[in-house]
Amino acid sequence: MFTTRFEAWVRRRAEALMSALGRVPLTPNQVTVVGLVLTFVAATLVAYGHLRWAGLVLIVAGTCDILDGALARSTHTSYPYGAFLDSTLDRYSEGAIYIGLAAYFVSAGGPYQRWLVLATFAALAGSFLVSYVRARAQSLGFTCESGLFARPERLVVTVIGLVFSGVLGGWVLYLVVFLLAVLTNLTALQRIREVWLQGRAQRLAIERETKARRSAPPQTP
Repeated sequence: MFTTRFEAWVRRRAEALMSALGRVPLTPNQVTVVGLVLTFVAATLVAYGHLRWAGLVLIVAGTCDILDGALARSTHTSYPYGAFLDSTLDRYSEGAIYIGLAAYFVSAGGPYQRWLVLATFAALAGSFLVSYVRARAQSLGFTCESGLFARPERLVVTVIGLVFSGVLGGWVLYLVVFLLAVLTNLTALQRIREVWLQGRAQRLAIERETKARRSAPPQTP
């Protein structure tokens, strides 16, 4: 993932900022909810065609997504429920943005309307699959970190599409939506393959161990 190192750098700076600020009158979960509300605002702006403003609001919402974890770590209030809530609301956030995009394309019309709506729903399905595959793999003990378009990449590309569509024209957003439709599903397939390779390695190791036990000479008393 091309933003992995940058994301880690941003998180370290966010934690340093939260530590420097000291006590903040918000809990990490409240920051998460604020980010969700801002994302809903951005999705509404998208639906009504205010693309540049939607992109700017989405930047603030994405900042909240970084600060909630930084606040939890800096105040030593990291709990499993907070991580669960953050991941769950992230899915609501992504769904809201894609629904806003679909509503915008439906109202805008044009010769590519059908394909843009279909691409939006394909991107939505791919985005959800990327997150689901990782969560399911990790619950089974696999490592699943590969893929081109994790959530940070999707957020950055979406913001670029929204902001620059207000400057350069709608074709930028069209390109971004088709890009998301392809690369999110490609990322899900990459993660499925990563887990499959680990599962195959486990199976071969078990088979070799079983074969070795069967071929070992019986021990005499």
